[in-house]
Amino acid sequence: MKITQLLTEDTIILDLVATTKQQVLEELTGQLKQAGRLVDQQAFLEDILARENQSTTGIGEGIAIPHAKSEAVKAPSIAFGRSEHGLDYESLDGQPAHLFFMIAATEGANDDHLEALSRLATFLMDEKFRSQILAASSKQEVLQAITDKETEANVPEEIVEEKTETGLSAKKILAVTACPTGIAHTYMAAEKLNERAKELGITLKVETNGSSGVKNRLTDEEIAEAEAIIVAADTKVDMARFDGKLVIQTAVGKAIYETDNLLNRAVTKDAPIYKHDKSKDEATSGEAKGGFYKHLMNGVSNMLPFVVGGGILIAISFFWGINASNPDSPEYNEFAAMLNTIGGGNAFFLMVPVLAGFIAMSIAERPGFAPGMVGGLIAITVTGAEGASGGSGFLGGLIAGFLAGYVTLLVKKLFSRLPNSLEGLNPVLFYPVFSIAITGIFMMLVNPQLTKVYTGISSFLESLGGTNLVLVGLLLGGMMAIDMGGPVNKAAYTFGIAMLDAQNFNFIATVMAAGMVPPLGVAIATTLFKNKFTKPEREAGKTAYVLGASFITEGVIPFAAADPARVIPASVAGAATTGALVMLFDISLRAPHGGIFVIGLVDGGAINILMYAIAILVGSFITAITLGLLKKKVSVTA
Repeated sequence: MKITQLLTEDTIILDLVATTKQQVLEELTGQLKQAGRLVDQQAFLEDILARENQSTTGIGEGIAIPHAKSEAVKAPSIAFGRSEHGLDYESLDGQPAHLFFMIAATEGANDDHLEALSRLATFLMDEKFRSQILAASSKQEVLQAITDKETEANVPEEIVEEKTETGLSAKKILAVTACPTGIAHTYMAAEKLNERAKELGITLKVETNGSSGVKNRLTDEEIAEAEAIIVAADTKVDMARFDGKLVIQTAVGKAIYETDNLLNRAVTKDAPIYKHDKSKDEATSGEAKGGFYKHLMNGVSNMLPFVVGGGILIAISFFWGINASNPDSPEYNEFAAMLNTIGGGNAFFLMVPVLAGFIAMSIAERPGFAPGMVGGLIAITVTGAEGASGGSGFLGGLIAGFLAGYVTLLVKKLFSRLPNSLEGLNPVLFYPVFSIAITGIFMMLVNPQLTKVYTGISSFLESLGGTNLVLVGLLLGGMMAIDMGGPVNKAAYTFGIAMLDAQNFNFIATVMAAGMVPPLGVAIATTLFKNKFTKPEREAGKTAYVLGASFITEGVIPFAAADPARVIPASVAGAATTGALVMLFDISLRAPHGGIFVIGLVDGGAINILMYAIAILVGSFITAITLGLLKKKVSVTA
């Protein structure tokens, strides 16, 4: 694809009005919006600013290339602006910027688009080309200069590629370039390094880690023969392969602005020997880069199959009847009971231990997995002082996971001074014994306290039976959403079951309707507010529709675990509203579970069934809209 297919006359501003960095970004995003290239100007501007916060895109030599990959981009585009007097853009060389190329890439931009964008970045390294752009008197001259440059570059690119393929064994200096978005700086740094290496007579091969993947990948043979390696990266690259080599690590911008210095250091071997410490790299790098979210998502992503698989199997079992899994019921069906046992008795049982185990493993690597699993298991099985089941649910699993991870890190540090002859005992003896013991003891002490809370809440609910029923419905509904299957949720549900046994069918109708709201509300939010959720979250939202409709409140756990400060309040607001409405409408239901599959069992006929459905939908939309307002737009940068 040609650059002029992305940069057109309607996205060019020859004389910028802006006098500040913020203003030029606003002016260029406005031009893209006016040209019909953006879905949401403000969202794209936020993504551009997020990229600027990582590192300036003012590369020096009077050039700035603000860029971002964003869902707010309708079609991959380039906006160009020129400032005759220049303005302060916080450039690497401290000089004013005159030429501004704003790159707008879609989240799913294909390789053709990305290659065209990266090609423009490399062209800007040519001083003659920059001079032509500065001197252009019309938009047509700007486009013609780019067309001429692309025509000129075609043959040399093929020749360079051919030389690269035939002269690999002669290369002695290697380099890797990578920037957070992988669109501009990655390729500009590679171009500048190649250009200066050629002028200085240095044989060089550069690997680029860009949006379209790794290009010109360094081979094991080349790495073994290299005299020195330059790693110019602002994002993570594979460093283990460079163990024992002379490596210069620096920011990608330095490869553009301090090229000669880097190449001279590589040639003179002015670089430290890189020692790859895997345990240190894995255990600490996450903390330096916002590790909490990384560790949390590692647990959630590995837990998700248990939530989805188990929840759907439970829902399918209800096709044979609400009591089809109960051997004492006339509805009993052996296959339905098997599905219910697999889903509820096994998949759901493993859900919290898996969450805790993988959180701990993300923090402390493999040694953290066992204590995390044990801590998560204690969270759902420990017995309280009165003999009642503990069950701190996924919140207990979160505590157990992070506790186990950091306890394991501490244990690893304490035993790091052992003699070399005893190091082999660490992973098989010292780490598991001490980390499991410490994590287990802590969880054993904490979980019984949650049992007391559980019992206290149940007693409190029973005492409210004769008071204002709408208020009780509001309270029960909120409790069903506050911890998604945890002790508070179970307290409300147990109260509903107790009232069912007492032939009061309003309460079970309330807790079931409210329990459906959190996953349904989040699912609706992922549909209505797509720019507030990542692609994996939107995919998980589709499953949440099924889980919510099946009264599997746990379907919202992956979302709540990843963003509790927003998801839980939104869920409580919607569920509490639904609970109050069900009580207000005086809806009664005789089934203890089943979601929409048992809605036909609502007492009072079609009118009450309709009112029950309305109560669920109202609460679900309240959750969806509240969550949509609370969550920030997702910034898609890579």
